[in-house]
Amino acid sequence: MGCGVIALGRHLPAILQTQGLELHAVFEPDEGRRRRATEDLGIPHGFADPEAFFDSGIEAVSVASPAPFHETNVLAAARHRLPVLCEKPLALDAAGARRMIAAMESAGAPLFTAFCYRFSPSALRIRELVREGGVGEVRALRLVYIWGAKGKYLPDVEGGPALNRWRDARMREGGPLVDCGTHHIDLARFWLSSEVVRHSGFGAWVDDYEAPDHVWLHMDHASGAHTMVEVSYSYHHTARQRRSEFVYELIGTEGVVRYDRAARTLTVADAGGTHHLPFHREKNFEGMYAEFARSLETGESSLLGTAEDGLRAVEIARGATEEAVRRRTGAARTRAG
Repeated sequence: MGCGVIALGRHLPAILQTQGLELHAVFEPDEGRRRRATEDLGIPHGFADPEAFFDSGIEAVSVASPAPFHETNVLAAARHRLPVLCEKPLALDAAGARRMIAAMESAGAPLFTAFCYRFSPSALRIRELVREGGVGEVRALRLVYIWGAKGKYLPDVEGGPALNRWRDARMREGGPLVDCGTHHIDLARFWLSSEVVRHSGFGAWVDDYEAPDHVWLHMDHASGAHTMVEVSYSYHHTARQRRSEFVYELIGTEGVVRYDRAARTLTVADAGGTHHLPFHREKNFEGMYAEFARSLETGESSLLGTAEDGLRAVEIARGATEEAVRRRTGAARTRAG
């Protein structure tokens, strides 16, 4: 459900090459996007009517629509008692996520959250290292993704600057922590197998939106570890030459794991030296859909993000973003006073 840029470029090609899955139909209200999916990718059926889509003989649903439509799409799938893999963020707020979970539980159908970062071979290797005690006991995590969200402006048809609607929509939906940051919240919980017991959020406003466009999230885990997430949609967002930073660091009692996308490295530094492990990009839609196929066959999965994982990521991301907004409002009042 949904044939936007991410669906056309990532979800649909991954499904098409996954053994055990057949991409039977798409739902997309926009005729142009629907035609690109059916004609360019050879998908047999395309529908603008959701009921026709659900009546087409499908057995499971992938929701890849924009975040404001996730709840509507999942509730429709629940009415038809179909398993769902839903893009992140699961919902725009925790209340919406809980409604989705309740509906799917009543339908007796599984709901998974599409945390594709989990399935990068590098992310899975980090999980193994943590479980094996490869750097001792992990006490601190630094998860950094700062970029300009493809830039504040994009060229229009005449070559002049036009507001980047993709970035603008995500800022209005809650900002970078609610969008991309949910991946990092999930990774910290996934790697540590330890719940977040406290969290706080701080923000900076480079642009004029309600949500901060540069956010710092701090999370305390039940294990005693602390995670810092830094995520931005304003880093080099107006610069001619764009730049981004994407780094994971896990600091343990016996060493440090470091993943650096720009350097294309995954390393473990310990008393024996620096060990270079195979590097992989942070996203893996193919691995995620292979696991979805296995879950549909077996009825279970130990790797897919659950609906509860999606809910927790939304709770933390939205709560920390709102806390940052309150800090800004309070500071403004203090200055005015």
